Amino acid sequence: MDPKSLRIDTRSGFNSITKTFHSLRPPIDLPLEDTPLSAAEYAFSLLATSPWPHDSVALINSVTAQRISYSEFTRRTNCLAAYLQKVTQLSINDTAFILSPNSIQLPILYFSLLSLGVVISPANPLSTQSEISRQVQLSKPVIAFATASTIHKLPKLKHQTILIDSSEFESIMMSSKHEFDHVKVKQSDLAAIMYSSGTTGNVKGVMLTQRNLMAQIANSYASRQERESPTVTLYTMPYFHMVGFIFSLRSVALSETVVVMERFDLKKMLKAVEEFRVTRLVFPPPVIVALSKDGLTDSYDLSSVEIVVSGAAPLGKDTIAAFTARFPKIVLGQGYGLTETAGAIFLTKGPEEAKLWGSTGRLSGSFEGKIVDPETGEALPPCKEGELWVKGPSVMKGYVGEEESTSATLFSDGWLRTGDICYINEDGFLFVVDRLKELIKYRGYQVAPAELEQLLISHPQIVDAAVTGYPDKEAGQVPMAFVVRQPQSTLNEAEIMDFVAKQVAPYKKIRRVAFINSITKSAAGKILRKELRKVAVPPGTSSRL
Repeated sequence: MDPKSLRIDTRSGFNSITKTFHSLRPPIDLPLEDTPLSAAEYAFSLLATSPWPHDSVALINSVTAQRISYSEFTRRTNCLAAYLQKVTQLSINDTAFILSPNSIQLPILYFSLLSLGVVISPANPLSTQSEISRQVQLSKPVIAFATASTIHKLPKLKHQTILIDSSEFESIMMSSKHEFDHVKVKQSDLAAIMYSSGTTGNVKGVMLTQRNLMAQIANSYASRQERESPTVTLYTMPYFHMVGFIFSLRSVALSETVVVMERFDLKKMLKAVEEFRVTRLVFPPPVIVALSKDGLTDSYDLSSVEIVVSGAAPLGKDTIAAFTARFPKIVLGQGYGLTETAGAIFLTKGPEEAKLWGSTGRLSGSFEGKIVDPETGEALPPCKEGELWVKGPSVMKGYVGEEESTSATLFSDGWLRTGDICYINEDGFLFVVDRLKELIKYRGYQVAPAELEQLLISHPQIVDAAVTGYPDKEAGQVPMAFVVRQPQSTLNEAEIMDFVAKQVAPYKKIRRVAFINSITKSAAGKILRKELRKVAVPPGTSSRL
């Protein structure tokens, strides 16, 4: 036995020799790396082991109640893949840009593209044309899939844009006119480019391989519980978000029934839970906060719900207490992950682990963690705060076209810097303390302060500006601007908010403004955001929340 393994603490997973935390869960079972396999094929292979019949329900449209069975899901995936291969002539390593709100067509499209070895690049349909232009420059797609409401934002590409909300698209998925020729996809091939904001203010394209996605699928499969009937899942995260994207894959592997909402509406969601007897819900913290309010859920039957999983940002203890008091029979779990790790790598598993309020769970199987002092680079023991580094099979390949950013985040030995200040306690549970990267988390979306600062400073009446997150019970944080105006300027809060709102997606809008005489900065010129947070909002400063 390796002498190093003897030094792993059985409570925390901490190795006192290597100064790393090891997962206390069983290692995940993945195929050999050199086996040709796509993430779609892998998910379908796990679906084949399902104890339920192949005509069990895969997808439900929450509005129309249209149902698609797993046998139909598989058939539609093959028909669409065959069309894209033979008619559109998409081939391995091509990239497809996707701009669409949620629909039951999207998971089928994802599986078809993955089967072809085509790289999926989904974007927020609320993004502006300039934001989309930047994303297209990064991913270099040859084709786009859009809807009638989003197609006008897209540039002309090699292939004509395909409308997924058209009758033609429905016909393609139902037609057996073409036969799909199996594509030999390597696990190391690029599978997706997901968009994540960095501290520079520019959006980054996170490159994820087929194996990265497979590792997340395998993790979910290893954690499955024996049941008498399929899990019925509803998640509010859109399919372009990392959580929604990975859930579209893992749900197939676990033969879950997924209730799809095109656009999130709290009351419609509660109605869907009641109507379709949803057993598992996945929410960002603001929805947990909303559900905890008195009277909101009284007229709905939520007795089918067994577990609620919160992701995208940590839950406050007050929120957990309020939710648990209101729904004592529901297990409230949390997870921690990044776009750069293809989803959650720390999870609470089962009702016992969920009782440790404030924790985002333990390391998943086959992963390692490290808590590093940001100043000294020294790896720290349990209960000490530092930057979380992680290593494992779902860690990204890098940022597309961003060698400098990749080398600053991802090291040659596989360790990924998360940019989050955390600690791991003596029982191996992760607690997130603060964000080293300074990203603002608004309703689960990442907002880069630097991007908004650059916009603000471009205004002729603004001398200097800084943006930071302002605590908000509903949203988690809202972007707040600290503005230094030109002398004699009469620029007001509403004008600043409107100036920014016209140039960014809705979730990036400035929602509070404070006017100050100067921006506090270090000797090197770095904005001292912690000092700005201490500045009291002057009387009369408006707030649009």
